Amino acid sequence: MKIITDRFKSVQLFASGSSSFDLSNKINEPLTGRKWEFQLYPVSWEEYENKHGYLFAEQNLENRLLYGFYPDVLNNVGDEVAILRNLVNSYLYKDILSFADIRKPEILDKLIQALALQIGREVNYAELAQVVNVDKNTVSKYIDLLEKGYVIFKLSSFSRNIRNEIKTNKKIYFYDNGIRNMVIGNFNSIDLRADKGAIWENFLISERVKQIQYKQSLARSYFWRTKQQQEVDYVEEVGDKIFGYEFKWQSKKSIKLPKTFTQAYNSENKVVDRDNFRDFVR
Repeated sequence: MKIITDRFKSVQLFASGSSSFDLSNKINEPLTGRKWEFQLYPVSWEEYENKHGYLFAEQNLENRLLYGFYPDVLNNVGDEVAILRNLVNSYLYKDILSFADIRKPEILDKLIQALALQIGREVNYAELAQVVNVDKNTVSKYIDLLEKGYVIFKLSSFSRNIRNEIKTNKKIYFYDNGIRNMVIGNFNSIDLRADKGAIWENFLISERVKQIQYKQSLARSYFWRTKQQQEVDYVEEVGDKIFGYEFKWQSKKSIKLPKTFTQAYNSENKVVDRDNFRDFVR
């Protein structure tokens, strides 16, 4: 690739691969200054709606919350669970395990299940270490691998000038709802689930991440909480402007974000629910 790029100036070279580990290892150093990198996530809601139209997309929202947006899942209606099972088994436990030379896949299995069960909540590496019976450094290493493999991503806490703000904690989300639900083995209907709020939050934030990346936005993403348990689900910093978002599957008009946050940051706030989410994910 280096020779082609250097000697054939009129040629554009595209290199893709299913394993981000292999790509990053093989092209970063030799192609420094000669490449542009593009991250391709599972299909976005905007792409899905543009392809099928507003009505079809709306009618299939709950399916997307359950089964996600991997192309093979979208193209094989009725076989979603089988395809997701294959994706999890071949991708999570093959690429990641072989790359990292992990000798105990059951540890990774326990860890990712623990992460899947607490999306939308702050993660504590010490508590996770106890759950999977390893040390904190191993937990940190595995989470880093899952992040590099585009299975999960972190959201840091937003903190500027309020004394009791949580400053160092993180939340972890999955890039795809289908993968998350496969990990815990639960594809029950949204209305029957105790975790529907977490599923909704994971969907909205992962879609927002896609939009920020694809549209080359300079927005920075966070969550916000104080030690008194005041909380904002999602915070965006764009230039010198702060935006606060609260996520509700079915919203009540009386919901408001904490005054402490709003007054401290002069933020623009919005509740994102089932009825108005399209503005947030497009």
